[in-house]
Amino acid sequence: MSEPGTMTAVGNGAAVSSAGLPAPIPAMELVRRIGRLAGPTGLIAVLQTGAQLVETWLAARQGTAALAGWAVVLPFALLLQQMSTGAMGGGVVAAIARALGADKREEASSLVLHAVIIAVTAGLAFAVALAGFPRGVLGAVGGVTAAEAAATYAVWLFGAGAVPAWLANTLASVLRGGGRHALAARVLALMWLAFPLLAWLLAEPAGMGLAGIGASLAAVSWAAALAMAVVVARGGAGFVPVLRVRPSGALFARILSVGLVACALASVANLTTILVTAQLRHHGTAAVAAYGISARLEFLMIPLAFGVGSALTALVGRAVGAGDWHTARRTAWVGALLALAIAGTAGAAVGLVPERFAGLFTKDAEVAAIAARALSWVGPAFGGFGLGMALYFASMGAGRMRWPIAAGLCRIGLAAGGGWLLANVAGMGLDGHFLGVALGISAYGLVTALGVRQAEWSAR
Repeated sequence: MSEPGTMTAVGNGAAVSSAGLPAPIPAMELVRRIGRLAGPTGLIAVLQTGAQLVETWLAARQGTAALAGWAVVLPFALLLQQMSTGAMGGGVVAAIARALGADKREEASSLVLHAVIIAVTAGLAFAVALAGFPRGVLGAVGGVTAAEAAATYAVWLFGAGAVPAWLANTLASVLRGGGRHALAARVLALMWLAFPLLAWLLAEPAGMGLAGIGASLAAVSWAAALAMAVVVARGGAGFVPVLRVRPSGALFARILSVGLVACALASVANLTTILVTAQLRHHGTAAVAAYGISARLEFLMIPLAFGVGSALTALVGRAVGAGDWHTARRTAWVGALLALAIAGTAGAAVGLVPERFAGLFTKDAEVAAIAARALSWVGPAFGGFGLGMALYFASMGAGRMRWPIAAGLCRIGLAAGGGWLLANVAGMGLDGHFLGVALGISAYGLVTALGVRQAEWSAR
Protein backbone atom coordinates (compact mmCIF):
# COMPACT_ATOMS: atom_id res chain seq x y z
CA MET A 1 0.00 0.00 0.00
CA SER A 2 1.30 3.46 -0.88
CA GLU A 3 2.09 5.99 1.78
CA PRO A 4 -0.02 9.18 1.83
CA GLY A 5 1.20 11.61 -0.77
CA THR A 6 3.21 9.03 -2.75
CA MET A 7 2.78 8.63 -6.49
CA THR A 8 2.07 5.52 -8.57
CA ALA A 9 2.04 5.07 -12.36
CA VAL A 10 -1.11 4.59 -14.40
CA GLY A 11 -1.59 3.18 -17.89
CA ASN A 12 -1.14 6.38 -19.86
CA GLY A 13 2.20 7.16 -18.27
CA ALA A 14 0.89 9.75 -15.82
CA ALA A 15 1.20 9.40 -12.05
CA VAL A 16 -1.53 9.56 -9.45
CA SER A 17 -1.40 10.38 -5.80
CA SER A 18 -2.78 8.13 -3.07
CA ALA A 19 -5.85 10.37 -3.15
CA GLY A 20 -6.46 9.29 -6.75
CA LEU A 21 -5.76 12.71 -8.30
CA PRO A 22 -3.46 12.96 -11.33
CA ALA A 23 -0.06 14.45 -10.60
CA PRO A 24 0.60 17.37 -12.97
CA ILE A 25 3.00 16.42 -15.74
CA PRO A 26 5.67 19.11 -16.28
CA ALA A 27 5.13 21.17 -19.40
CA MET A 28 8.51 20.19 -20.82
CA GLU A 29 7.62 16.52 -20.46
CA LEU A 30 4.43 17.16 -22.42
CA VAL A 31 6.50 18.96 -25.06
CA ARG A 32 8.80 15.93 -25.21
CA ARG A 33 5.87 13.52 -25.64
CA ILE A 34 4.29 15.67 -28.32
CA GLY A 35 7.63 16.14 -30.08
CA ARG A 36 8.37 12.42 -30.11
CA LEU A 37 5.13 11.71 -31.98
CA ALA A 38 4.94 14.97 -33.93
CA GLY A 39 8.51 14.83 -35.25
CA PRO A 40 7.99 12.10 -37.87
CA THR A 41 4.61 13.47 -38.93
CA GLY A 42 6.10 16.97 -39.02
CA LEU A 43 8.76 15.72 -41.42
CA ILE A 44 6.01 14.39 -43.66
CA ALA A 45 4.30 17.77 -43.40
CA VAL A 46 7.47 19.48 -44.65
CA LEU A 47 7.79 17.02 -47.54
CA GLN A 48 4.09 17.36 -48.38
CA THR A 49 4.31 21.14 -48.22
CA GLY A 50 7.29 21.14 -50.58
CA ALA A 51 5.55 18.73 -52.96
CA GLN A 52 2.40 20.84 -53.02
CA LEU A 53 4.39 24.01 -53.67
CA VAL A 54 5.95 22.25 -56.67
CA GLU A 55 2.44 21.22 -57.73
CA THR A 56 1.31 24.86 -57.61
CA TRP A 57 4.37 25.94 -59.62
CA LEU A 58 3.77 23.21 -62.22
CA ALA A 59 0.10 24.15 -62.57
CA ALA A 60 1.04 27.80 -63.12
CA ARG A 61 3.50 26.77 -65.86
CA GLN A 62 0.61 25.31 -67.85
CA GLY A 63 -0.93 28.78 -68.32
CA THR A 64 -3.47 31.02 -66.60
CA ALA A 65 -6.49 28.95 -67.72
CA ALA A 66 -4.87 25.76 -66.41
CA LEU A 67 -3.99 27.49 -63.12
CA ALA A 68 -7.61 28.62 -62.79
CA GLY A 69 -8.76 25.04 -63.48
CA TRP A 70 -6.35 23.70 -60.88
CA ALA A 71 -7.64 26.33 -58.42
CA VAL A 72 -11.22 25.15 -58.94
CA VAL A 73 -10.24 21.52 -58.26
CA LEU A 74 -8.11 22.56 -55.26
CA PRO A 75 -10.86 22.70 -52.59
CA PHE A 76 -12.15 19.26 -53.62
CA ALA A 77 -8.63 17.78 -53.61
CA LEU A 78 -7.99 19.35 -50.22
CA LEU A 79 -11.31 18.03 -48.96
CA LEU A 80 -10.32 14.47 -49.91
CA GLN A 81 -6.92 14.88 -48.25
CA GLN A 82 -8.34 16.46 -45.09
CA MET A 83 -11.18 13.98 -44.71
CA SER A 84 -9.00 10.91 -45.19
CA THR A 85 -6.06 12.17 -43.13
CA GLY A 86 -7.25 14.41 -40.33
CA ALA A 87 -11.04 14.09 -40.24
CA MET A 88 -12.13 10.47 -40.67
CA GLY A 89 -8.48 9.58 -40.16
CA GLY A 90 -8.63 11.44 -36.86
CA GLY A 91 -11.70 9.40 -35.96
CA VAL A 92 -9.67 6.24 -36.62
CA VAL A 93 -6.74 7.50 -34.52
CA ALA A 94 -9.04 8.54 -31.66
CA ALA A 95 -11.00 5.26 -31.65
CA ILE A 96 -7.89 3.07 -31.64
CA ALA A 97 -6.06 5.26 -29.11
CA ARG A 98 -9.00 5.22 -26.70
CA ALA A 99 -9.33 1.42 -27.09
CA LEU A 100 -5.64 0.93 -26.33
CA GLY A 101 -5.78 3.45 -23.48
CA ALA A 102 -8.55 1.35 -21.94
CA ASP A 103 -6.50 -1.84 -22.63
CA LYS A 104 -9.05 -3.16 -25.17
CA ARG A 105 -6.61 -4.58 -27.73
CA GLU A 106 -9.17 -6.88 -29.39
CA GLU A 107 -11.41 -3.91 -30.06
CA ALA A 108 -8.48 -1.99 -31.57
CA SER A 109 -7.72 -4.97 -33.84
CA SER A 110 -11.33 -5.20 -35.03
CA LEU A 111 -11.54 -1.46 -35.71
CA VAL A 112 -9.11 -1.80 -38.65
CA LEU A 113 -11.60 -3.63 -40.88
CA HIS A 114 -14.26 -1.03 -40.12
CA ALA A 115 -11.84 1.77 -40.98
CA VAL A 116 -10.99 0.14 -44.32
CA ILE A 117 -14.67 -0.28 -45.24
CA ILE A 118 -15.27 3.41 -44.51
CA ALA A 119 -12.22 4.38 -46.60
CA VAL A 120 -13.26 2.40 -49.69
CA THR A 121 -16.83 3.70 -49.52
CA ALA A 122 -15.73 7.32 -49.18
CA GLY A 123 -13.12 6.99 -51.93
CA LEU A 124 -15.71 5.62 -54.34
CA ALA A 125 -18.05 8.52 -53.52
CA PHE A 126 -15.35 11.04 -54.48
CA ALA A 127 -14.53 9.07 -57.65
CA VAL A 128 -18.13 8.92 -58.86
CA ALA A 129 -18.95 12.57 -58.16
CA LEU A 130 -15.78 14.27 -59.41
CA ALA A 131 -14.48 11.89 -62.07
CA GLY A 132 -17.96 11.08 -63.34
CA PHE A 133 -19.25 14.65 -63.64
CA PRO A 134 -16.22 16.97 -63.62
CA ARG A 135 -17.51 19.66 -65.97
CA GLY A 136 -20.86 19.98 -64.23
CA VAL A 137 -19.45 20.13 -60.69
CA LEU A 138 -16.42 22.29 -61.45
CA GLY A 139 -18.27 24.55 -63.89
CA ALA A 140 -20.71 25.53 -61.15
CA VAL A 141 -17.79 26.82 -59.11
CA GLY A 142 -15.28 28.33 -61.53
CA GLY A 143 -17.10 28.76 -64.82
CA VAL A 144 -16.84 26.97 -68.17
CA THR A 145 -13.23 27.93 -69.02
CA ALA A 146 -11.75 26.73 -65.74
CA ALA A 147 -13.88 23.56 -65.72
CA GLU A 148 -12.81 22.62 -69.25
CA ALA A 149 -9.15 23.08 -68.34
CA ALA A 150 -9.57 20.94 -65.21
CA ALA A 151 -11.78 18.10 -66.45
CA THR A 152 -9.11 15.58 -67.46
CA TYR A 153 -7.05 16.46 -64.39
CA ALA A 154 -10.06 15.70 -62.17
CA VAL A 155 -10.70 12.37 -63.92
CA TRP A 156 -7.15 11.21 -63.20
CA LEU A 157 -6.96 12.68 -59.71
CA PHE A 158 -10.26 11.34 -58.41
CA GLY A 159 -11.12 8.47 -60.77
CA ALA A 160 -7.76 6.74 -60.38
CA GLY A 161 -6.58 8.24 -57.09
CA ALA A 162 -9.46 8.74 -54.65
CA VAL A 163 -9.72 5.17 -53.32
CA PRO A 164 -5.96 4.57 -52.85
CA ALA A 165 -5.53 7.99 -51.24
CA TRP A 166 -8.27 7.18 -48.72
CA LEU A 167 -6.77 3.76 -48.02
CA ALA A 168 -3.21 5.04 -47.59
CA ASN A 169 -4.25 7.79 -45.19
CA THR A 170 -6.64 5.55 -43.24
CA LEU A 171 -4.01 2.85 -42.72
CA ALA A 172 -1.52 5.53 -41.68
CA SER A 173 -4.11 6.60 -39.09
CA VAL A 174 -4.25 3.03 -37.80
CA LEU A 175 -0.50 3.21 -37.18
CA ARG A 176 -0.79 6.60 -35.47
CA GLY A 177 -3.59 5.31 -33.26
CA GLY A 178 -1.11 2.70 -32.06
CA GLY A 179 1.49 5.40 -31.41
CA ARG A 180 3.58 4.31 -34.42
CA HIS A 181 3.84 7.75 -36.03
CA ALA A 182 7.41 7.17 -37.22
CA LEU A 183 6.45 4.02 -39.11
CA ALA A 184 3.57 5.78 -40.86
CA ALA A 185 5.92 8.63 -41.73
CA ARG A 186 8.49 6.37 -43.37
CA VAL A 187 5.94 5.03 -45.82
CA LEU A 188 4.38 8.41 -46.62
CA ALA A 189 7.81 10.03 -47.01
CA LEU A 190 8.48 7.92 -50.10
CA MET A 191 5.16 9.05 -51.57
CA TRP A 192 5.82 12.76 -51.18
CA LEU A 193 9.43 12.45 -52.34
CA ALA A 194 8.39 10.68 -55.54
CA PHE A 195 5.38 12.87 -56.39
CA PRO A 196 7.09 16.13 -57.55
CA LEU A 197 9.46 14.41 -59.98
CA LEU A 198 6.77 12.12 -61.40
CA ALA A 199 4.36 15.07 -61.70
CA TRP A 200 6.92 17.06 -63.70
CA LEU A 201 7.76 14.08 -65.94
CA LEU A 202 4.11 13.44 -66.80
CA ALA A 203 3.07 17.10 -67.05
CA GLU A 204 5.89 18.36 -69.27
CA PRO A 205 8.22 15.78 -70.90
CA ALA A 206 5.29 13.35 -71.38
CA GLY A 207 3.06 16.23 -72.54
CA MET A 208 0.05 15.45 -70.31
CA GLY A 209 -0.10 18.97 -68.88
CA LEU A 210 -2.35 19.48 -65.88
CA ALA A 211 -3.70 15.92 -66.20
CA GLY A 212 -0.18 14.59 -65.59
CA ILE A 213 -0.21 16.08 -62.10
CA GLY A 214 -3.41 14.19 -61.29
CA ALA A 215 -2.08 10.94 -62.78
CA SER A 216 1.14 11.19 -60.78
CA LEU A 217 -0.70 11.70 -57.49
CA ALA A 218 -2.90 8.69 -58.25
CA ALA A 219 0.18 6.54 -58.97
CA VAL A 220 2.02 7.41 -55.77
CA SER A 221 -1.19 6.97 -53.76
CA TRP A 222 -1.54 3.40 -55.03
CA ALA A 223 2.06 2.64 -54.10
CA ALA A 224 1.60 4.12 -50.61
CA ALA A 225 -1.68 2.26 -50.03
CA LEU A 226 -0.17 -1.11 -50.92
CA ALA A 227 2.93 -0.52 -48.78
CA MET A 228 0.84 0.67 -45.85
CA ALA A 229 -1.42 -2.39 -46.10
CA VAL A 230 1.58 -4.69 -45.79
CA VAL A 231 2.92 -2.79 -42.78
CA VAL A 232 -0.41 -2.82 -40.91
CA ALA A 233 -1.12 -6.48 -41.72
CA ARG A 234 2.25 -7.44 -40.20
CA GLY A 235 1.37 -5.79 -36.88
CA GLY A 236 3.02 -2.43 -37.44
CA ALA A 237 0.47 -0.68 -35.20
CA GLY A 238 1.45 -2.85 -32.24
CA PHE A 239 -1.30 -5.38 -32.90
CA VAL A 240 -2.36 -7.65 -35.76
CA PRO A 241 -5.66 -6.52 -37.29
CA VAL A 242 -8.56 -8.96 -37.27
CA LEU A 243 -10.13 -8.91 -40.74
CA ARG A 244 -12.38 -11.96 -40.40
CA VAL A 245 -14.90 -10.33 -38.13
CA ARG A 246 -18.57 -9.50 -38.60
CA PRO A 247 -18.94 -5.73 -39.10
CA SER A 248 -20.36 -4.14 -35.97
CA GLY A 249 -22.50 -1.04 -35.78
CA ALA A 250 -20.96 -0.22 -32.41
CA LEU A 251 -17.42 -0.27 -33.86
CA PHE A 252 -18.44 1.81 -36.86
CA ALA A 253 -19.90 4.27 -34.35
CA ARG A 254 -16.54 4.46 -32.50
CA ILE A 255 -14.99 5.92 -35.63
CA LEU A 256 -17.94 7.76 -37.16
CA SER A 257 -19.02 9.55 -33.98
CA VAL A 258 -15.89 11.66 -34.31
CA GLY A 259 -15.05 11.14 -37.99
CA LEU A 260 -18.38 12.26 -39.44
CA VAL A 261 -18.37 15.46 -37.41
CA ALA A 262 -14.78 16.12 -38.44
CA CYS A 263 -15.64 15.43 -42.09
CA ALA A 264 -18.51 17.89 -41.86
CA LEU A 265 -16.09 20.48 -40.52
CA ALA A 266 -13.62 19.74 -43.33
CA SER A 267 -16.49 20.18 -45.79
CA VAL A 268 -17.36 23.54 -44.24
CA ALA A 269 -13.72 24.64 -44.50
CA ASN A 270 -13.54 23.75 -48.17
CA LEU A 271 -17.04 25.05 -48.85
CA THR A 272 -15.69 28.35 -47.59
CA THR A 273 -13.02 28.29 -50.30
CA ILE A 274 -15.57 27.19 -52.90
CA LEU A 275 -17.97 30.02 -52.02
CA VAL A 276 -15.23 32.64 -52.03
CA THR A 277 -13.96 31.30 -55.38
CA ALA A 278 -17.50 31.46 -56.79
CA GLN A 279 -17.80 35.09 -55.70
CA LEU A 280 -14.41 35.94 -57.21
CA ARG A 281 -15.19 34.47 -60.63
CA HIS A 282 -17.21 37.63 -61.35
CA HIS A 283 -13.90 39.51 -61.16
CA GLY A 284 -12.39 37.34 -63.92
CA THR A 285 -10.18 34.30 -64.44
CA ALA A 286 -7.12 36.11 -63.05
CA ALA A 287 -8.85 36.66 -59.71
CA VAL A 288 -9.81 32.98 -59.49
CA ALA A 289 -6.26 31.91 -60.32
CA ALA A 290 -4.79 34.37 -57.80
CA TYR A 291 -7.05 33.20 -55.00
CA GLY A 292 -5.97 29.64 -55.80
CA ILE A 293 -2.39 30.63 -54.91
CA SER A 294 -3.53 32.32 -51.68
CA ALA A 295 -5.76 29.38 -50.71
CA ARG A 296 -2.97 26.90 -51.34
CA LEU A 297 -0.62 28.77 -48.99
CA GLU A 298 -3.43 29.08 -46.43
CA PHE A 299 -4.15 25.35 -46.55
CA LEU A 300 -0.46 24.52 -46.31
CA MET A 301 -0.90 25.41 -42.64
CA ILE A 302 -2.93 22.20 -42.30
CA PRO A 303 -0.07 19.74 -42.89
CA LEU A 304 2.18 21.92 -40.71
CA ALA A 305 -0.40 21.89 -37.89
CA PHE A 306 -1.14 18.21 -38.51
CA GLY A 307 2.35 17.28 -37.34
CA VAL A 308 1.42 18.49 -33.86
CA GLY A 309 -2.28 17.72 -34.25
CA SER A 310 -1.86 14.02 -35.01
CA ALA A 311 0.24 13.67 -31.86
CA LEU A 312 -2.46 15.46 -29.86
CA THR A 313 -5.21 13.16 -31.14
CA ALA A 314 -3.27 10.09 -30.01
CA LEU A 315 -2.03 11.50 -26.69
CA VAL A 316 -5.34 13.08 -25.72
CA GLY A 317 -7.21 9.94 -26.79
CA ARG A 318 -4.99 7.76 -24.58
CA ALA A 319 -5.39 10.12 -21.62
CA VAL A 320 -9.18 10.23 -22.03
CA GLY A 321 -9.32 6.45 -22.41
CA ALA A 322 -7.53 6.21 -19.05
CA GLY A 323 -9.88 8.79 -17.49
CA ASP A 324 -7.17 11.47 -17.07
CA TRP A 325 -8.92 14.61 -18.34
CA HIS A 326 -6.50 16.96 -16.59
CA THR A 327 -3.55 15.65 -18.60
CA ALA A 328 -5.68 15.66 -21.75
CA ARG A 329 -6.41 19.39 -21.40
CA ARG A 330 -2.83 20.35 -20.56
CA THR A 331 -1.50 18.29 -23.47
CA ALA A 332 -3.94 20.02 -25.83
CA TRP A 333 -2.85 23.50 -24.77
CA VAL A 334 0.88 22.78 -24.89
CA GLY A 335 0.49 21.42 -28.42
CA ALA A 336 -1.75 24.30 -29.48
CA LEU A 337 0.85 26.88 -28.45
CA LEU A 338 3.48 25.00 -30.44
CA ALA A 339 1.24 25.04 -33.52
CA LEU A 340 0.48 28.73 -32.99
CA ALA A 341 4.20 29.51 -32.99
CA ILE A 342 4.87 27.47 -36.15
CA ALA A 343 1.94 28.77 -38.18
CA GLY A 344 2.32 32.32 -36.86
CA THR A 345 5.95 32.46 -37.95
CA ALA A 346 5.04 31.22 -41.44
CA GLY A 347 2.16 33.70 -41.66
CA ALA A 348 4.33 36.62 -40.61
CA ALA A 349 6.84 35.76 -43.33
CA VAL A 350 4.09 35.64 -45.97
CA GLY A 351 2.37 38.80 -44.75
CA LEU A 352 5.56 40.86 -44.72
CA VAL A 353 6.56 40.14 -48.32
CA PRO A 354 3.41 38.93 -50.12
CA GLU A 355 4.67 40.04 -53.54
CA ARG A 356 7.67 37.75 -53.27
CA PHE A 357 5.58 34.71 -52.38
CA ALA A 358 3.01 35.44 -55.12
CA GLY A 359 5.79 35.84 -57.66
CA LEU A 360 7.10 32.36 -56.91
CA PHE A 361 4.05 30.76 -58.53
CA THR A 362 3.16 32.87 -61.54
CA LYS A 363 4.72 35.23 -64.06
CA ASP A 364 1.34 36.73 -64.97
CA ALA A 365 1.57 40.27 -63.56
CA GLU A 366 -2.17 40.61 -62.96
CA VAL A 367 -2.46 37.27 -61.18
CA ALA A 368 0.63 38.00 -59.07
CA ALA A 369 -0.68 41.42 -58.03
CA ILE A 370 -4.07 40.06 -56.92
CA ALA A 371 -2.47 37.12 -55.12
CA ALA A 372 -0.18 39.53 -53.22
CA ARG A 373 -3.21 41.56 -52.11
CA ALA A 374 -4.85 38.38 -50.85
CA LEU A 375 -1.75 37.23 -48.97
CA SER A 376 -1.24 40.62 -47.33
CA TRP A 377 -4.62 40.17 -45.62
CA VAL A 378 -4.64 36.41 -45.04
CA GLY A 379 -0.99 35.77 -44.10
CA PRO A 380 -1.13 37.47 -40.66
CA ALA A 381 -4.10 35.22 -39.74
CA PHE A 382 -2.18 31.96 -40.26
CA GLY A 383 -1.28 31.79 -36.56
CA GLY A 384 -4.94 31.62 -35.57
CA PHE A 385 -5.45 28.89 -38.14
CA GLY A 386 -2.61 26.83 -36.61
CA LEU A 387 -4.04 27.28 -33.12
CA GLY A 388 -7.52 26.23 -34.22
CA MET A 389 -6.29 23.23 -36.20
CA ALA A 390 -4.20 21.87 -33.31
CA LEU A 391 -7.10 22.15 -30.85
CA TYR A 392 -9.46 20.65 -33.44
CA PHE A 393 -7.27 17.53 -33.60
CA ALA A 394 -7.04 17.45 -29.81
CA SER A 395 -10.84 17.72 -29.61
CA MET A 396 -11.15 14.62 -31.78
CA GLY A 397 -9.03 12.69 -29.31
CA ALA A 398 -11.29 13.90 -26.50
CA GLY A 399 -14.50 13.26 -28.43
CA ARG A 400 -15.57 16.85 -27.74
CA MET A 401 -16.54 18.39 -31.09
CA ARG A 402 -19.22 20.97 -30.20
CA TRP A 403 -16.92 23.99 -30.13
CA PRO A 404 -15.00 23.04 -33.30
CA ILE A 405 -18.39 22.86 -35.04
CA ALA A 406 -19.23 26.38 -33.84
CA ALA A 407 -15.79 27.56 -34.97
CA GLY A 408 -16.30 26.12 -38.46
CA LEU A 409 -19.66 27.88 -38.81
CA CYS A 410 -18.14 31.17 -37.68
CA ARG A 411 -15.40 30.77 -40.24
CA ILE A 412 -17.71 30.22 -43.21
CA GLY A 413 -20.06 32.98 -42.05
CA LEU A 414 -17.30 35.57 -41.86
CA ALA A 415 -15.34 34.44 -44.94
CA ALA A 416 -18.26 34.06 -47.33
CA GLY A 417 -20.99 36.26 -45.82
CA GLY A 418 -18.78 38.85 -44.14
CA GLY A 419 -16.47 39.01 -47.16
CA TRP A 420 -19.43 39.63 -49.47
CA LEU A 421 -20.65 42.47 -47.24
CA LEU A 422 -17.21 44.04 -47.04
CA ALA A 423 -16.71 43.74 -50.80
CA ASN A 424 -20.12 44.87 -52.01
CA VAL A 425 -21.72 46.91 -49.22
CA ALA A 426 -18.65 48.49 -47.63
CA GLY A 427 -17.15 49.02 -51.10
CA MET A 428 -13.82 47.27 -50.48
CA GLY A 429 -14.00 45.14 -53.63
CA LEU A 430 -11.49 42.29 -53.82
CA ASP A 431 -9.85 43.39 -50.58
CA GLY A 432 -13.17 42.91 -48.78
CA HIS A 433 -13.28 39.26 -49.86
CA PHE A 434 -9.72 38.72 -48.66
CA LEU A 435 -10.33 40.47 -45.33
CA GLY A 436 -13.39 38.30 -44.81
CA VAL A 437 -11.24 35.17 -45.28
CA ALA A 438 -8.71 36.49 -42.74
CA LEU A 439 -11.43 37.28 -40.18
CA GLY A 440 -12.94 33.83 -40.67
CA ILE A 441 -9.59 32.12 -40.02
CA SER A 442 -8.99 34.20 -36.88
CA ALA A 443 -12.45 33.46 -35.52
CA TYR A 444 -11.92 29.75 -36.16
CA GLY A 445 -8.87 29.71 -33.89
CA LEU A 446 -10.49 31.80 -31.15
CA VAL A 447 -13.78 29.89 -30.94
CA THR A 448 -12.08 26.48 -31.00
CA ALA A 449 -9.81 27.63 -28.16
CA LEU A 450 -12.79 28.71 -26.06
CA GLY A 451 -14.03 25.11 -26.00
CA VAL A 452 -10.89 23.57 -24.49
CA ARG A 453 -11.62 24.20 -20.82
CA GLN A 454 -12.55 22.13 -17.82
CA ALA A 455 -16.29 22.72 -18.08
CA GLU A 456 -16.27 21.14 -21.57
CA TRP A 457 -13.40 18.67 -21.25
CA SER A 458 -14.35 16.46 -18.33
CA ALA A 459 -15.96 13.08 -17.70
CA ARG A 460 -19.73 13.18 -18.15
